[in-house]
Amino acid sequence: MYWLPVLGALSLAGTTIGAKQILKNKKLNIELYLVASFFAVVLIMLPFFWFFWKFESPALLPQNIFIFIMIVFFSIIANLFAHYALKGAKINQIEPAKVMEPLFVILLAVIFSFIFGEGLYERNFKIIIPAIIAGMALIFSHVENHHLKFSKYFVAAIMGSFFYALELVLAKLILDFYSPVSFYFLRCLGILFLGFFFFRPKFSKINTKTKFGIFGLGGGWVVYRLILYYGYLSLGIVSTTLVIMLGPIFVYLFAHWFLKEKMNWKNIVASVVIILCVLYGILI
Repeated sequence: MYWLPVLGALSLAGTTIGAKQILKNKKLNIELYLVASFFAVVLIMLPFFWFFWKFESPALLPQNIFIFIMIVFFSIIANLFAHYALKGAKINQIEPAKVMEPLFVILLAVIFSFIFGEGLYERNFKIIIPAIIAGMALIFSHVENHHLKFSKYFVAAIMGSFFYALELVLAKLILDFYSPVSFYFLRCLGILFLGFFFFRPKFSKINTKTKFGIFGLGGGWVVYRLILYYGYLSLGIVSTTLVIMLGPIFVYLFAHWFLKEKMNWKNIVASVVIILCVLYGILI
């Protein structure tokens, strides 16, 4: 089963690089991109939704409906922050912030274990120390001439990582009532409806080449998220997060190969330290 999260990490890296390429288009704002990408995901998943449908009655309980609404809401916030950062900065400038997402997932899982019990979430007090070390490494990577330099894009990337982690950890509370396919489909459908309502996108602004690119990225996001949800159900949050940690490494390599972005040694060192801290927190 562990080869699946490796495939998920590769898919995450590929979609990140592809999204950066598409968002270079100055005529394409992040709101339009968000709605278009989720429209692509919904279209791609329609056939699978029919064959892998699962929806149990507890999903309709008021508290579980509320959790689902919060997941959709946090997902929209996460996407807006993350794509704002991706559009405005080079990948190697924001990747250390994106690497924080798995760390946030683990920390939130520990916090939630006190609220909802260890049956759903793993608890390990020893991850607090590596979390502090990871935070110090993150600060170090943005010290220039003895001053901190956190750009607005870097802060946006951190916020995106936090809200992605929050919606992923919340999903564990209700994921048993759905199949991963039906949960992801309904989540994306909710984001799509809200996106249409609030952003009033004009798809005519997107040229044909970009439409095909967004559709292809939609397939990548489907692969990544379904693997993530299946991993949560079969391997658990911690084990799945461990393997998905390969994603940032692939992102740096792909950015170097395909976007010709030079790798800043501070960012690389910080990312490696953060990855090692998360691995330590998982394996001890």
